Amino acid sequence: MVWLAGKPIPGVDEAVARLRGVGVRVLFATNNALPTRAELHRQLAHCGITADDADLLRSADVAAGMLAPGSSAVVLGGDGVLEALASRGVLVVPEAPADAVVVGLTRDFTYDSLTRAVTAVRDGARLVGTNEDATYPTPDGLEPGAGAILAAVETAAGRSAEVAGKPHRPTADAVAARVAPGELRVMVGDRPSTDGALAAQLDIPFALVLSGVTKKGEVPADADPVVVAPDLLRLVDQALGDATRQK
Repeated sequence: MVWLAGKPIPGVDEAVARLRGVGVRVLFATNNALPTRAELHRQLAHCGITADDADLLRSADVAAGMLAPGSSAVVLGGDGVLEALASRGVLVVPEAPADAVVVGLTRDFTYDSLTRAVTAVRDGARLVGTNEDATYPTPDGLEPGAGAILAAVETAAGRSAEVAGKPHRPTADAVAARVAPGELRVMVGDRPSTDGALAAQLDIPFALVLSGVTKKGEVPADADPVVVAPDLLRLVDQALGDATRQK
């Protein structure tokens, strides 16, 4: 967790700087398909962090990569999905016929947009979801996530989606493709059902931070993180302290 609804988690800039200072690469993998790349860079900068494009992995990019360049898609999602599809060379169309329907987080969800997506799926389009997170955290509590919108399309269309984001195989493959063998060290996240499961897919340890969805006392019995920390900075403090003591 780096921020919560746009508000930086205290100490994340120091945590990332310390990791990079000892030669650890930091890859930011997000299931949130709403923001554009420029918006993510601005948000990271607001947190005191800079990153190359190669260190940003959005579920929108993974979903776009599942479609062939030159194919068409109806989109029930925001600017991040539209940007990713354009970069992939996928033509966005307003309604059926289409090769695919891509569903991500959007705040412009309406009955009409749901109907267009469902109609395209019923007419034979692939159904691709950026992620299936039912909620996402904000300082005021959990709000409906892309998974809630995707569930509406799946229910009305009578079809299960192919899901791009954490913890599914397309994101695991995308992470493995971006990180050199042997450099995958740990998956840090706030949601055992996605971040922890992705760690298992990648066969690396999972470190749980309690600065997002999962709070103290809510850690599932089967989550099995190697460490639980209040936030990223204290996780890094513990990890680097342990490494120093082992030398």
